[in-house]
Amino acid sequence: MRRVLLTLATAAALTGCSVFGQGVSCTKAGMDSDVVVVWRPADFGGTDAAVIRVCVEDRCEERKSGAADNPIARLSVRLPDDIGAVTVPVRLKVTAARDDRVVVDADRRARLTEQHPNGTSCAPVAWTAAFRADPAKGLTSPEGLSLR
Repeated sequence: MRRVLLTLATAAALTGCSVFGQGVSCTKAGMDSDVVVVWRPADFGGTDAAVIRVCVEDRCEERKSGAADNPIARLSVRLPDDIGAVTVPVRLKVTAARDDRVVVDADRRARLTEQHPNGTSCAPVAWTAAFRADPAKGLTSPEGLSLR
């Protein structure tokens, strides 16, 4: 009997379970703290017709707008992993690639939200926010962004 209990306890420990209840089994998905801006390249003209620049506090990233036949493009500005639930300034500047004309110049504040890609009791913890770059409205919510 003692040997059976020892075998069951060993098997439970090796599968991530404990004798006293279910243990936590974490996946290994990674995630960075960041602010993401998405857009439809077609909204900003032809292929690579604009340069998208996003700044969060003093960190900036930029890229060309992308191919007009791609449904969605994105740009991410990485933040410190331990930044926490703070509000950060976000600036979007879109310029025409051909003549450097400013197409969009917009500022917003983003409240970062806590994310747990592997579950609430597993690492990592990331802090994120997301926006849509819109040619008429600037930085808006990405909700409802159609892939068409």
